[in-house]
Amino acid sequence: MRVIFGAILGVALAVAAVPAPVAAETLVAQGTQSFEKAPLTIRTQGRDLRFTVELALTPAQMQQGLMYRRNLASDAGMLFLHPQEQELAMWMANTLIPLDMLFIKADGRIHRIQERAVPLSETTISSGGRVKAVLELQGGSAARLGIKPGDLVVYPGLGTP
Repeated sequence: MRVIFGAILGVALAVAAVPAPVAAETLVAQGTQSFEKAPLTIRTQGRDLRFTVELALTPAQMQQGLMYRRNLASDAGMLFLHPQEQELAMWMANTLIPLDMLFIKADGRIHRIQERAVPLSETTISSGGRVKAVLELQGGSAARLGIKPGDLVVYPGLGTP
């Protein structure tokens, strides 16, 4: 009887040690960084496109980015602002929504655009040169709004008026 009880207890403890599947709601709760918001404008084709962006300024904020978000408003985004120009690589790990990534030079000009980056992909996305910032927008925004390389991003941290 002890052997059977011991076997049952051993199986019960082994099953209890296996982690339960993680619900999507739990994943969403993992994003714990808070972000300051600021206005940002993109000048394209004689138009000013206005956005309210969250600022990723610290290493922890940059690491989290837009991970675990279920949606992003069409007039919102996240700006990853670095102290100086450098070659950057981004990825979409734990990012649940498609994003457009705008790689921005120190003068505020868009250097390159990665449209509709694939959610949850761990493939790196290169800036394709030295940039100071990356602006993430709702996937499809660049094409929908006519944003293209060479357009100007107006934000004080980029030294643009």
